[in-house]
Amino acid sequence: MSINQSVEMVEVGPRDGLQNESRVISTADKAELVRRAIDYGTRRIEVTSFVNPKRVPQLSDAEQLVTLLPDRADVTYIGLVLNRRGAERALATGRIDELGAVCVTTDSFGIRNQGQNAAESLAAAIEIVALAKAYGRSAQITIATAFGCPFEGRVALQQVVEMAKRAADAAPREVALADTIGVGAPGQVAETVGRVREAIAGLPLRVHFHNTRNTGLANVWAAVCEGVATVDASLGGLGGCPFAPGAAGNVPTEDVAYLLEQSGVVTGLDLAKAVDAARWLTGVMERSLPALVSKAPAFPNV
Repeated sequence: MSINQSVEMVEVGPRDGLQNESRVISTADKAELVRRAIDYGTRRIEVTSFVNPKRVPQLSDAEQLVTLLPDRADVTYIGLVLNRRGAERALATGRIDELGAVCVTTDSFGIRNQGQNAAESLAAAIEIVALAKAYGRSAQITIATAFGCPFEGRVALQQVVEMAKRAADAAPREVALADTIGVGAPGQVAETVGRVREAIAGLPLRVHFHNTRNTGLANVWAAVCEGVATVDASLGGLGGCPFAPGAAGNVPTEDVAYLLEQSGVVTGLDLAKAVDAARWLTGVMERSLPALVSKAPAFPNV
């Protein structure tokens, strides 16, 4: 095991947490979610996506939202983009620090998710990285369905490795592996992370897990034990993909922070403030959220 003493947590609740919600969340509440994330210690936040508003109506207020973001030099605001048009929209705001590009391992999911097959999605991601650099911004590439596809089933590990190599050649800030539909298990995660880390030779690797089959936290720990130092999470465990049937919520921010901190890994998050934020978000959503730590008594409570 090669566990890092600290792990950076990326808050994806404002984008991935909300994108699949049918109830429209106000722009003001989204801005407040970002503000609270900063307050509990998050320094990288995926705030929204610049995609076709007809396909993801919940995030149709992307340009309006970014005007409400706190002006913080110590916080990186990430905007998800799937093509050049989305990237140009994000960059035109002047408030997005980092572009999040996405490529997919299978044609079936790629066509449904972004109107591109696997090869086209990777080419688009590479173009987005170049465009971000031209504007003096950073960019990352996430490999979606890295552990399984809802339409084609298991994805060959070599396919993921080869895609990661090509993504790394574009010199993004990092490459991420996303378990878009929550089918991964710790053994598979450990093997995949190990192979990909070796293949991308020193470029940082991030992970993004969904808890669809209750393996999300175990998968986070498996990845951290393989040396991953950046983990996505969503406050309250909200999340899902409109184009991936059955994809349940992301791993909850407060649950991941508890897991890591209790294991001696520093996250930089104030857990008590994250729990307070999750309870506030429960009120906004008007329903119980999947996370467990925010429902449990504080521990230790002295």
